[in-house]
Amino acid sequence: MAKIQSPELCKDSGVHEARKTQSLRARYVYGLIFFATNLLAWFIRDYGAKVFHGLHHNSVCGAGDSKCFQSGGVLRVSLGCFIFFWLMFATTFGTRKLQGVRNSWHSGCWVLKFLVYAVSIASPFAIPNIFIQLYGEIARMGAGIFLILQLISMLHLISWCNKRWMPDPRSNQCGLFGLFLSTFSFIASFAGVAVLYILYVPNSSCVFNIFTIIWTAILVKIMMAVSLHSKVNEGLLSSGIMGSYIVFLCWSALHSEPRTAKCYTEMKIGKDGNWATIISFIIAICSIVMATFSTGIDSRSFQFRNDGMQSEEDTPYSYEVFHIVFAVGAMYFAMLFISWELKHPITKKWSIDVGWASTWVKIMNEWLAACIYVWRLVSPALLRKQPTNDLESVTRNPTL
Repeated sequence: MAKIQSPELCKDSGVHEARKTQSLRARYVYGLIFFATNLLAWFIRDYGAKVFHGLHHNSVCGAGDSKCFQSGGVLRVSLGCFIFFWLMFATTFGTRKLQGVRNSWHSGCWVLKFLVYAVSIASPFAIPNIFIQLYGEIARMGAGIFLILQLISMLHLISWCNKRWMPDPRSNQCGLFGLFLSTFSFIASFAGVAVLYILYVPNSSCVFNIFTIIWTAILVKIMMAVSLHSKVNEGLLSSGIMGSYIVFLCWSALHSEPRTAKCYTEMKIGKDGNWATIISFIIAICSIVMATFSTGIDSRSFQFRNDGMQSEEDTPYSYEVFHIVFAVGAMYFAMLFISWELKHPITKKWSIDVGWASTWVKIMNEWLAACIYVWRLVSPALLRKQPTNDLESVTRNPTL
C-alpha cells in the first residue's frame, strides 16, 4: 500500500529544495565576483595610473606608480579580495544545514555583501606600502597552498574518472569508453611532447627547454609503467589523464619564459598587435577563475573523514572550503599578475605569469604532481606489505 506524505512534509521538502537551489546558484555569483576582481586587478595594473589621477595625491600612494598601481595596485586589489572571502569564510564556518542565518547569509543578502566587497577592495589603498609588501610575501605562500589544493582536486577528479569509466577486474564489464579515453590521453600526451619540441626548441642551444621536455616525457612513461605494475594494477586511464596534465603543465612553464629569451617565439599581426599575447591573457584569466571555482566546489577532496549519507537538510557543499579556496585564489592571481616577483615585477601590458620565476614555479608544480601521483599509486601496496613483515618478525622472534 502506497504511503501518503503529509502536506507539512512536502512543504518542508520543497523549502529545502529551494534553499539548496539558491545555495548552488550562489556559487556562480561568487565566481563572477572573483572574475570581476581579476579584471579590476589587470585594469589597475595596466591603466590605473592614467585613469585614477586622484590617487597620486594620496599620502599612501605618492607620486610614483608602483605603490598603488602596477604591482602595488595588484597586491592591494588581491588583499581586498582576500579580506572579502576571508570574512565570508569566518561568517559561514561550520554551516552544515540549509536552515539558519549563516546559510541565508551565504546564499543571499547580496546588497549588503556587495557593500562589504566594496569596502574590502577600497580599504587596502589606505594601508602603508610596507604592509602591502608583507602581504606580498605571505601571498607567495598562499599561492603555493592554492596550487597544492588544485593538485589534490585534480587527483580526486582522476580517481573519480578511473572508477567511473574503467571496469572492475572482478566484473565482466567491457569499459570501451575507458579504453578509448586511455588511448586518446596517451596519444595526446606524446603528441603534445612532440609539439612542444617543435615549438620551443628552435635550435640545439635551447638546452633548458630540451631537458624540460624530455624529462616530461620520461615522467609520463614512469607513471604509465607504475600504473601497469602487477602490484598496483591501476590501469591506463588515470595515468593517461595525469600524463596529459603533466604535458599541459610543461607547456605552461615553457610559455612563461621571458619574451626576451632566445628560445621564445611569438606570432604578431601588424607592428603593434600581438594577438597571441592577448588571447593567452584572456585564456589565462578564464583559467584562473575556472581553476578556483572548480577547486572551491570540490569540497569532498579535502574531507579527512566520511560523514555518512547526506540528508536533504545538509548544505550541498562546504561553505568554508569554498570561501577559503577563493581567498588563497586571490593570492594566486596576484602572483600571476606580477609574475611571482615582488622586487622587480614584470608588469608589461597584457602580460600574465611571464618570467623565470613563473617558469620554475610551474616546473616544480609539474614535478610535484608527478611525485604525488606515483606515491598515490605505490603507497597502498607498501602499506599492505608492512603488516605482513611485522607478522613475520613476530613469528621468528616469539616472546617468552
